[in-house]
Amino acid sequence: MDVEVTPLPGIGVRQDFMTRTGRRIGVITYRDGRSELVVYRADDPDAAATSIPLNSGEAATLASLLGAPHLVEALSGQHRELTPIQTHQLAIVPGSRFDGATLGDTEMRSRTGTSIIAVVRGGVVHPSPRPDFELHGGDLLVVVGTEDGLAAAARRLERG
Repeated sequence: MDVEVTPLPGIGVRQDFMTRTGRRIGVITYRDGRSELVVYRADDPDAAATSIPLNSGEAATLASLLGAPHLVEALSGQHRELTPIQTHQLAIVPGSRFDGATLGDTEMRSRTGTSIIAVVRGGVVHPSPRPDFELHGGDLLVVVGTEDGLAAAARRLERG
């Protein structure tokens, strides 16, 4: 599926794609962190039929419902040959110790033996995030590791 990414100078970024039925659907991610889901008219794919503003929590929920499970499923499929390796998505709870912390602050690899391979925020996947990547409440972390390591990662995020 081809995703068209359009920079919106001073505003943010628009990402959209065409469905198999010919409808264009997109997300505008504003510089201030807000998002907007846009469904374009069937008779004019450049004109919006409707748009729905989303706060960060709503965007994270929508991403969880639509995007993150598919990403995890795809990654899990790739890891099937590596029997002990699994992929899970773990959420950063708003207001938790890691809300506003960096990825490195989680010490995930050294404390649990797992690796965070992507962060899903507001419907946007941030692959291979660096240790200085700042986490926000509502982010979904895509974590790879053993069953025990993933359980430890979940505990780490819950308890700090």
